[in-house]
Amino acid sequence: MPTFAGGVHPPDKKELSEGKPITPLKAPGRVVVLLRQHIGAPAKATVSIGDEVRIGTVVGRPEGFVSAPVHASVSGKVIAIGEFPTAMGRPAEAVVIENDGKEQWEELKEAPGFMELSPEQIKEKIKAAGIVGMGGATFPTVVKLSPPKEKPVDVVIVNGAECEPYLTADHRLMLERPGDVVNGLRMIMRSLGVKKGYVGIEDNKPDAIAEMRKAASAYPDVEVISLRVKYPQGAEKMLIKAVTGREVPPRALPMDVGVVVQNVGTTVAVYEAVRFGRPLVERVVTVTGEGIREPKNLMARIGAPVSGLIEACGGFSGEVAKVVAGGPMMGFAISSLEVPVTKGTSGILVLPQEGIFHADDFKPCIRCSRCVDVCPMGLTPGLLSVLAEKGYYEEAKTHNLFDCFECGSCAFVCPSKRPIVQLVRLAKSMVKP
Repeated sequence: MPTFAGGVHPPDKKELSEGKPITPLKAPGRVVVLLRQHIGAPAKATVSIGDEVRIGTVVGRPEGFVSAPVHASVSGKVIAIGEFPTAMGRPAEAVVIENDGKEQWEELKEAPGFMELSPEQIKEKIKAAGIVGMGGATFPTVVKLSPPKEKPVDVVIVNGAECEPYLTADHRLMLERPGDVVNGLRMIMRSLGVKKGYVGIEDNKPDAIAEMRKAASAYPDVEVISLRVKYPQGAEKMLIKAVTGREVPPRALPMDVGVVVQNVGTTVAVYEAVRFGRPLVERVVTVTGEGIREPKNLMARIGAPVSGLIEACGGFSGEVAKVVAGGPMMGFAISSLEVPVTKGTSGILVLPQEGIFHADDFKPCIRCSRCVDVCPMGLTPGLLSVLAEKGYYEEAKTHNLFDCFECGSCAFVCPSKRPIVQLVRLAKSMVKP
């Protein structure tokens, strides 16, 4: 069965929420719409305090090629523009909108003949909708779909692996909206002039594989691939290796081997943008973990506070140690429940005190090489962590520091419980790529 070298098998814990259908979350009384919800230049505010907006009103315009617009996710009045806390810990500029409860939308331009649109028209609709990678990377989608002429793309892969433990948002989308996933893939293929598309799904989701194969059966250029369960199977380079056999060289991009990868949520957003002219103003968020009373998959507005999602799931079930934006392997512990949902918020994970390991309890590296065995990039994570710990950041760079994509496999198997990923991040922050 297709897979990659290295990787680990953490308990997936998906049974907590995989059976929970996507449930719309009532729009909050106010939303905090961050102007930087993507890799690249932050958007610039296009509204002022006191302005009236509708759902889909552009409140931030892109600044530069690698950027994306942001839109109002509720109708109402702009009551503040300033810096607000984020899941990453750093404050960022945001537009705060007070919801008037009217749910008024900007006029959407539907395209009944969406399959006849030109590649340029498709990309323009994707750009206007502010779509970014919704698996967490938040790279502006239109940039991915605009490779230079010297790097032709011949394969598109929809990433349905969802290998991060606990998270089930993409699983539910493939079960409930398989036709939209396939149509979104076909839109992406058309925009690139590509004749072959794949949907890669780990084989712990047999129901999703069956539904997606049924939806794709009418299109011989779309193939659904069952992948071996292994973390981080959903990482772009690992997925490309498993599906196509192509290896992305160090410091290279998928387009360097003729591939574009898109997340399931992103693919559905592409379909909605191209077919209905709908901007990205909401997304599916898995709220789960042993510390939440009733795990759910919620369709939440961009800018909604995390506290509202937790309340919709019955609140905490006991004493909570951490609330994580994302999954346990690559997510970030948040310091406030008032941080807003963003385009890249795939999950909110609530962990109880039991079983939580505290970073200050870690021990010295014992040179066991377990981290080397599991590193999907073939690096020496233990050495990188020691160099970072000692402050030898430039030397860490010579050991391919920036090839690490911080999947956390190394920290998962480390018997000394070293915070390897955090030390790698520290080193990266101290030197230039």
